[in-house]
Amino acid sequence: MTFKPNFDFLEELQWRGLLHDSIPGTDELLNKERVSAYIGFDPTADSLHIGNMVPIMLLTLFQKAGHQPIVLVGGATGRVGDPSGKTAERQLLDTDAIQRNLEGQKAQLMRFLDFEKGDNKAIVVNNYDWFKDWSFLDFIRDVGKHITVSYMMGKDSVKNRLEAGGLSFTEFTYQLVQGYDFLHLYREMGVKLQMGGSDQWGNITTGTELIRKTIQGDAYAITAPLVTKSDGTKFGKSEGGNVWLDANKTPVFSFYQFWLNIGDEDAVKFIKIYSLKSRLEIEELIKAHEGQEYLRSLQKALAEEMTIRVHGEEALLLAQKATQVFFGNGSEEDLRALDEATLAASLEGMDTFNIQKEKVTEGINILDLLAVESTIFSSKGEARKMVQANGFSLNKAKISDVEYQISAADVLHGRYIIAQKGKKNYFVIALI
Repeated sequence: MTFKPNFDFLEELQWRGLLHDSIPGTDELLNKERVSAYIGFDPTADSLHIGNMVPIMLLTLFQKAGHQPIVLVGGATGRVGDPSGKTAERQLLDTDAIQRNLEGQKAQLMRFLDFEKGDNKAIVVNNYDWFKDWSFLDFIRDVGKHITVSYMMGKDSVKNRLEAGGLSFTEFTYQLVQGYDFLHLYREMGVKLQMGGSDQWGNITTGTELIRKTIQGDAYAITAPLVTKSDGTKFGKSEGGNVWLDANKTPVFSFYQFWLNIGDEDAVKFIKIYSLKSRLEIEELIKAHEGQEYLRSLQKALAEEMTIRVHGEEALLLAQKATQVFFGNGSEEDLRALDEATLAASLEGMDTFNIQKEKVTEGINILDLLAVESTIFSSKGEARKMVQANGFSLNKAKISDVEYQISAADVLHGRYIIAQKGKKNYFVIALI
């Protein structure tokens, strides 16, 4: 039976801004047969992050086109460390840490790819499985002899590190180890294509060269550009560092807000890169966005889709409720309905006052809390005026009684009290 892809994969990547380079002949290969392609994931953490979403999108779109995606988890290469795009050598992890990280990442990848059904169901492989029995002498004899030192020295990943002060022999050999992954998968599983970020081009083409020299095979490569914001900075990090796919590392509210706060110009670029909506749907969203950027419709659409894909619909609803509470007209009931993790994430960046728990749970006058135990107001007189003028809320509930006694009933999750001065000024009273 003749294979026909569901759509032209390279053309789709080109339109989405996901194509940086490819080896000539790749397009013809993808349009004449079902192809297996792999991307390697580095097990340096037990969670993937936003920076991994581009390779995930490559594999997802590849599967939707009708081809077979293969996820390679680097149980072996993780013990070496890829120098590509790095200015210093990575800290090497022990076996147990790498295994924990691999399990965490595999669980997350199963949310994006179909590992169960069809002729093109996704597969996970671990390169430790074929490297664990190699001896060093056998590897340099049977693999190392095929790639010259001058060839390896010509790679940007090597040249850049040498210019920056040097790299270890361990890192220098990384491209040879990754190149052998491609040879092994080509020989044992018929994998003809490797994909990755543009910084991986050197490592990937070492694999195609190894395949050509050892078994005279034709192998192919596709790379995606490194995603940057309109100001030229790398996309995928917040002020706190990586935006993780694990809710314990980056709470759902923070994840949702990250996408919601993308700039208008970047939103047009990023919805093409990260959304699984059709070309027609995306173009209609972009058209509606133009001239009405203040509505932030693109950001909302992307924030909703990404939060559902990563965390699920229930998590999205919680993130939206938290957003409504602090940036809309959410009620006291809405605030109290937030789980502790979502509430804690939504409070990040707000002015916070730490107060001994006993002072609150034993009962304290509201004016003392606002102007003595904290400096939300500069004086009790100022606090009195604001409270009496109905300009103060406690946990989203208006308080106008200056004799009000704060008690344990006003504490959220046994830890937080949210004070609101006027419409937009929030303060956190954290009990310690």
